[in-house]
Amino acid sequence: MNQRIGYIRVSPDNQHLDLQRETLKKAGCRAIYEEAFSGNSRERPKLEQCLRELRAGDSLVVWRLDDLGRSLSDLVMTVESLEQLGVGFESITEQIETTGAAGKVVIHVFAALAEFRRSLIRKQTQPGLAAARARGRAGGRKPKLDDQQVREIEELLSNPDMRVADVARRYGVSRTTIYKYVGVVVPQH
Repeated sequence: MNQRIGYIRVSPDNQHLDLQRETLKKAGCRAIYEEAFSGNSRERPKLEQCLRELRAGDSLVVWRLDDLGRSLSDLVMTVESLEQLGVGFESITEQIETTGAAGKVVIHVFAALAEFRRSLIRKQTQPGLAAARARGRAGGRKPKLDDQQVREIEELLSNPDMRVADVARRYGVSRTTIYKYVGVVVPQH
């Protein structure tokens, strides 16, 4: 039996679910999962629970597209994973339904736009990185220890009574950083 299952997401400061709930009920949803969280939150337990319940032939129904995805690429990935499971997707407000050809085309356009956006970001980032390298700047974090400090640490550790933990504390770094810079073998416990 194919079922329609609804999912509603609202931000914690906007708890008005009545319109969304009624709309999903009118759309034939037999179960509706509701969740309140901020858009930045990675944890969406109700959505995960909802997705686990869906079977091939079912449809996931949302009130708006942004209920399902935090970003365009997130939305596309979720809808594509539904498609692979044989589950349809419907957004009532945007009138998109992936069980039909027109809805599938819209999702593919969204996927192309998401990929285009990623490509644009890469293209805009590359010249900046190249210019920084030309000026002698390497990417990544600034080194924790300079060459002089590394030489001092090597000299300190040449004393068998000197403990790595004491040297690390003196230079304000972790023992792991000391091991990384001076090649000290990590003691086995």
